[in-house]
Amino acid sequence: MEPLKTSSFSRTSPSPASPRASAAEADLVVEGGRLVTPEGVTEGSVVVRDGRIAALVAPGGPLPAGPRLDARGRYILPGLIDSHVHFRTPGLEHKETWENGSRAALAGGVTTVMDMPNTRPPSLDTASLRAKAALIAGRSYVDHRFHMGADPDHPEVLAHLDPAVATSAKAFMAGHHTAPVVFREAHQLEAAFASAARGGVRLVLHAEDQHVFDLLDSRGGDPDTYAGYEPHRPRSGAIVAVAKVVQLARTHGTKVHILHVSSAEETDLLVAAAGEGLPISFEVTGHHLSFTDHDTARRGPRTRLSPAIRAPRDRERLWQAVLGGEASTIGSDHAPHTVEEKNRPPAEAPPGLPGVQELAVSVWTGMLARGMEPDTAAAHLARLMGTGPADLFDLAGKGRLTVGADADLALLDPSERWQMSAAHVESLCGWSAYEGWMFTGRFTTVVRAGRIAWDLARGTVGEPVGRWLPGPALPAQDHLRTETPAVQARELEGAAR
Repeated sequence: MEPLKTSSFSRTSPSPASPRASAAEADLVVEGGRLVTPEGVTEGSVVVRDGRIAALVAPGGPLPAGPRLDARGRYILPGLIDSHVHFRTPGLEHKETWENGSRAALAGGVTTVMDMPNTRPPSLDTASLRAKAALIAGRSYVDHRFHMGADPDHPEVLAHLDPAVATSAKAFMAGHHTAPVVFREAHQLEAAFASAARGGVRLVLHAEDQHVFDLLDSRGGDPDTYAGYEPHRPRSGAIVAVAKVVQLARTHGTKVHILHVSSAEETDLLVAAAGEGLPISFEVTGHHLSFTDHDTARRGPRTRLSPAIRAPRDRERLWQAVLGGEASTIGSDHAPHTVEEKNRPPAEAPPGLPGVQELAVSVWTGMLARGMEPDTAAAHLARLMGTGPADLFDLAGKGRLTVGADADLALLDPSERWQMSAAHVESLCGWSAYEGWMFTGRFTTVVRAGRIAWDLARGTVGEPVGRWLPGPALPAQDHLRTETPAVQARELEGAAR
């Protein structure tokens, strides 16, 4: 591929020989890159009009007049989707702000995020989601959708959830520092699965079993070293939880997406369940593909996570799931904390790390290190952070480099070698678990809705005009789903929080 151009944006005028050229002028022409489409990877250019992809043009084909973005030497990916972030709004903005989180997303090639509900107050109903959207308006550089929180005390809300507001709900089966509510009792979890099935809601789950952890805790105290952290929160908790989820999905037919799968055994169970025809999918995080428990023992709080980072054999099984098409998505679980919070003693340091900026490049680096051809790696990235999450969560117009889709584009220089440092971190927390890593691949330009939103040389350009993305409209005959007395009462309670 040709070397990266240092100056890649220019404006052209209509040709005098083409009097109609001005009428057909494009808003932007991304010229001469390697297009990563659902049908394959090929050379070409992208024509953008009115915020959408108007045409994909093969080399030598006619291109309209309009501003040019030189993409030679780079892959043109669809704007990537991170379906698992914690941007900490509202209530936890000392850890992260939406402005910083969305800047970090752009630096990582991400133009759409799905934010989790464990904020203060938590987002447990549509009223709180609407309030959250209003709070974020004018502050986001990326488009966004929210996972609502599943409430053990009000599982009936899931049966009446308006898909225009949310199509998914997050359920915590184990607690940690920021988990707002936890499904501790079997009857609560069963009720949530039944209600979600009636409402067509996809449950996204933190699948670790709190009872397993409570039982283990009764035999010993908290670990006083990071070498003892993984044994303190072992794979058995996740395996038991996944087995419960599989049985509930079989009973109720609930759509289920398991988050941050961490072990080989979980992976095998979930692959078998999907093979049986159950509506189960799962996510692998960048950090579970990048680190092992040896890193946590050596580096301490930066990779103190929930679920814990596990053994090298688990990391290799997760890579198999990613590269073999068994995993549906990869996510960052972007969950920043301040340096002061992370430097507390092992039992008190909160789990989580910033990751939306590092996700795609860390996975890209890992794929190339495993001997994968760049075209194949690009296709995997477009599936795991494009079509996969777009299809699961009804993100219309997102995740595909196709005519008619939103003109969200991420230009990746596939071969640039660079070392991550704290100076590169866009997250408010100012640190990264990947500091000192040598990455291969870097996003040089990111386009959102047909406008350049990120340029590596200059940082963010444009304005924070990212949109809250509506889900599919509720069919007219289903209007009663959002009007039951229980739901009205629940929304009034949420609005008063």
